[in-house]
Amino acid sequence: MLEFLNGLQPLEKGFWYVALISSVIFAIQSIMTFVGGHDADGINADFSGDLDHVDAPFQFFSFRNLINFMLGFGWTGVVFYNTIGNRFLLIALATLIGCLFVYLFFLMIQQIMKLSEDNTFNIENLVNASGQVYIPIPENMNGKGKVQISVKGAHHELDAMTEGGDRLASGTSVIVEKIKDKILIVKKLN
Repeated sequence: MLEFLNGLQPLEKGFWYVALISSVIFAIQSIMTFVGGHDADGINADFSGDLDHVDAPFQFFSFRNLINFMLGFGWTGVVFYNTIGNRFLLIALATLIGCLFVYLFFLMIQQIMKLSEDNTFNIENLVNASGQVYIPIPENMNGKGKVQISVKGAHHELDAMTEGGDRLASGTSVIVEKIKDKILIVKKLN
């Protein structure tokens, strides 16, 4: 299958090997990325699902970036081998294009990370949120009930109390006034 490599000069043969091997590895990485097998190769991804640190520095030295560099380097060498007679210039161009591939991958990852959404739940953000009583809430802070609140599309069932003089029955619409010791203090929504 690779008999055509036998008659080539060593540098050209090297470019072909780098291009073919990196292309196969890149194809495997791409398939594993799209089918969800990103951990199956035993190599850590360039970024985790924790997107709280979007400003963190780009991981420059990674296996994926090595493959991206080798793709640009190898295929540039193959394509321009017979066009550029100066071998030093050819290697310099292949190196430059390889670095460009790494940079383009960085830009793609940066754009993908902008699409991420922070769905972490923080109870402190529920002040002024509305919900419905699920388990009746006794009046005058005499006991706890439960309310259901929808936050970013997720439903949460949380402990709640009321300072009001009336018991809040199941199904009553309420609004969160404040949070005290991880318990929602709610009042009836008019």
